[in-house]
Amino acid sequence: MKQRIGIGFDAHRFTEGRKLILGGVHIPFPKGLAGHSDADVILHAVCDAMLGALALGDLGKHFPNTDPSYKDISSGILLEKTYDLVRQEGYELVNLDVTVLMEEPGIAPFIDQMCRNIADILWCKIPLISVKATTTEKLGFTGRGEGAGAMAVVLLGSKRG
Repeated sequence: MKQRIGIGFDAHRFTEGRKLILGGVHIPFPKGLAGHSDADVILHAVCDAMLGALALGDLGKHFPNTDPSYKDISSGILLEKTYDLVRQEGYELVNLDVTVLMEEPGIAPFIDQMCRNIADILWCKIPLISVKATTTEKLGFTGRGEGAGAMAVVLLGSKRG
């Protein structure tokens, strides 16, 4: 089996007047993340990891923030479209690992639902998906509570020669 590894990263600042969406889950919090889409840093990092694994560019190349059709779009739709590209290339998910960097809110109660959402979009079993969180011990923009970031590592496999 051919295998390809990709790494993705995304970050957005917090802003008033938006819902906080992470891994496709609404997290109760007074602020959301600013962005052209719903600014779901988890799903954006996953998309970039998949695109990077196959040298297909990045999220902005495929879904530019200058295109009004992507305004406020669910990042779940962007992940579906990204995974369609991956499958067109003859690959499928082997496993995915995501780390969210955020001081608050705590997301532990929502991680199982995030994993279920991602597994549903990627047509895979939940144990192939890992989502975890860490703080940056008050360091940097995440530590100051200015925003959130996420890193993703994905392994894709193909049975094609």
